[in-house]
Amino acid sequence: MSGEVGTTAPAFNLLDTDGNEFNSSSRAGKKTVIAFFPAAFSGVCAEELCSFRDALADFTAVDAEVVGISIDGRFANGAFRDANNLPFAILSDYKQTTIADYDVVWPDFAGMDGYTTARRSVFVVGTDGNISWKWLSDVPSDLPSIEDVQAAVNAAS
Repeated sequence: MSGEVGTTAPAFNLLDTDGNEFNSSSRAGKKTVIAFFPAAFSGVCAEELCSFRDALADFTAVDAEVVGISIDGRFANGAFRDANNLPFAILSDYKQTTIADYDVVWPDFAGMDGYTTARRSVFVVGTDGNISWKWLSDVPSDLPSIEDVQAAVNAAS
């Protein structure tokens, strides 16, 4: 499975910061922005997710939900969420199955041999459950354009 535009978005069932299961099927019929990020508490990740936070009203105005996913444990994700006042779900893919399903595995991240994390990437899933847009970073410090994500959400079916 992989997260290619035009294909059905891979399903996932991950823990949120409170230990509750978040099942992607609960979003059936709604638009979803999935933001994979490499590491809680890194400056670039905080900047990215705070950008989504600051634009959240624009996403909710078109009934789109934002979800952040990292391989960090739910406790670190919870502290990261609280420290940055993030009002959307931050999910833990500690088993790394979802990053594999979306083909956003980043092995040996930041030159750390054996450390695998999520590639910074954004997917827009339309109401039909298909991936309508994606953005992938080739450099960990690159950030997605929130305006491009908003345009993709607005254009999604």
